[in-house]
Amino acid sequence: MRSITPELTEELHNQIPDVKKIKSSTPVNVDTFRELVEHIAKLSYVNKDHMLFFRGQANDYVNKAGNSTFYPSIYRGDYVSHKELINRFDILEGASRQLVKLFEEQRIDGYKDLKRRKYIQWSILQHYEVCATPLLDFTHSLRVACSFATNDNVADHAYIFVFGLPYITNRISINSEHDLVNVRLLSICPPRALRPHFQEGYLVGTDDVTTGYETKTELDFHNRLIIKFKIPNTTSFWGTGFSNIPKESLYPDNDIIQDLCSQIKDLADKELKSGELGDFLKAWSQLEDYINNIALNFSKRYLPLRESIKILEVNYVIPSDLFREIDNIRKFRNILVHTPIKVKNNDIVKHLNQVNDLLNFLRNK
Repeated sequence: MRSITPELTEELHNQIPDVKKIKSSTPVNVDTFRELVEHIAKLSYVNKDHMLFFRGQANDYVNKAGNSTFYPSIYRGDYVSHKELINRFDILEGASRQLVKLFEEQRIDGYKDLKRRKYIQWSILQHYEVCATPLLDFTHSLRVACSFATNDNVADHAYIFVFGLPYITNRISINSEHDLVNVRLLSICPPRALRPHFQEGYLVGTDDVTTGYETKTELDFHNRLIIKFKIPNTTSFWGTGFSNIPKESLYPDNDIIQDLCSQIKDLADKELKSGELGDFLKAWSQLEDYINNIALNFSKRYLPLRESIKILEVNYVIPSDLFREIDNIRKFRNILVHTPIKVKNNDIVKHLNQVNDLLNFLRNK
């Protein structure tokens, strides 16, 4: 995503002289919700090129360089290997398929849209905390952000982060100049999904970036950070006329989409992330990575896996029968990710052993 240089008011500029160091700056202390609203009003005025969005957190998470960091959940971790990233996207793809299946079976409003739009699938899975996705939660409501920051927070303070994002134009706004996609949950979620309507939620990610990127920092939303605020975790913060939104209101009961997502989360936790299926996906990621790296010596560029396998056969790295075996495992992997419930454990173990044998063969080769 493209980085921005925030505009600060004179009052805030006195506290943070170098706006290029916003991500490593000390959060600005704010005593009341009224004072916070006044800061946001002024920031909105001076940052005319950006629409302001918020995140409320109990902590300010910083990396080794001392910078606040805001990665979508699928990219989080000090070091995420390529094969681990592929495994996470495999889990996401499997969960997406199950979501579409359940929506279609129960004829949930909007299931046709859900079926053809991956960003809608990812948004629901992210917002209902089913599995890791390339999207990050934001809200356009300052009150919601403050409530998230203070609910279930036992510390004396909480943090409000303000981000500058492109103006939204549609339910799913894609800005190619800034390489960002912004999904308005109120517009894309079916009316039976209650949670987004109480949270005024948005999901934002980098457009068309999945497992391939030049540097991981291009995926960190500290590139869009305008300011950090530190608020007291006390009832006095709200003052007269304002109040915290209780957790039971932000996470309402009798949400049918929450019930569906709970089923998928069970599947993701029990079948996609663990046991023989998880072992197979990890081993397959290793094999895929290994094949692509060997093929790179011949092609000088990254190719789709099947083309990479063919290059190994043409250049006598593997015999023809292994080409067919690897390709069959590739097809099995696709079935496994798309409809994991239909695959028997015996088949997974069989293909896992094949993958490990192929890895040993190629390493010895």
